[in-house]
Amino acid sequence: MTDLYAVIGNPISHSKSPLIHKAFAQTTGQDLDYVTIEGPLGRFAETVDEWRNKGLRGLNITVPFKMDAFAYASRRDAAAEEAGAVNCLTFDGAQAEGANYDGVGLVRDIEANLATPVKGRNVLVLGTGGATRGALGPLLAREPARLTVAFRTPGKEQELRALFPHARTLDFAAYADLDAPYDLVLNATSATLSGEAPPVPARAFARGALAYDLAYGKGLTPFLRLAREAGVGTCVDGVGMLVEQAAEAFLRWRGVRPETQAMIERLTVPLV
Repeated sequence: MTDLYAVIGNPISHSKSPLIHKAFAQTTGQDLDYVTIEGPLGRFAETVDEWRNKGLRGLNITVPFKMDAFAYASRRDAAAEEAGAVNCLTFDGAQAEGANYDGVGLVRDIEANLATPVKGRNVLVLGTGGATRGALGPLLAREPARLTVAFRTPGKEQELRALFPHARTLDFAAYADLDAPYDLVLNATSATLSGEAPPVPARAFARGALAYDLAYGKGLTPFLRLAREAGVGTCVDGVGMLVEQAAEAFLRWRGVRPETQAMIERLTVPLV
């Protein structure tokens, strides 16, 4: 019997997850089907229960249900606890195991695909929202020399600081106070989605820096354009992160890790 997996979101028609997972299944010889579920707002648990009754084995979660999935999970991995969000559920009988693979997918894309080690580098993460919260643990585990989180509104950074009280390389700064160059600058704000750039000063980009926008498929975003104008030579979007976190979910579900480079190349939109 073909195993059933899905992604849930609202809206969901734009999702690349079915394309990615079906290609993974084909290249690894796995027998599975993967569908989209447009979840009604306010009915996450009921919707997931209905699909589990149909034999659903695993579920990817996207906006706006990651916090609902966190609450739904009967147990959660450390990354999900740190992020306060779940983007992958695995069903085993009555149990629903929650995980968050966004951060590990991001780090794998940076280090394996972009050949940019995090260890010993100065890293700047823009924003204090959910994307940053999910990325900090995996980034800190790679032992950067310094990891700074830039915030627009004072106060929100305190919650992040409390999550990592023993991280000596983690600090926080207002955008206007960024006075040192960083080797890796990550845009984890929602500014790209509204066609804006975060107010990061040009001096924050080191010569030879990597500028990485976690949003994907938007072409040359305002943040990446700002980075180019600051002299940054390597600018990328988050398509690699998308594919790598999908590969982590696939590995959890099927016990085999698919090759990702071909899919990243297939989904990459030129930065023009």
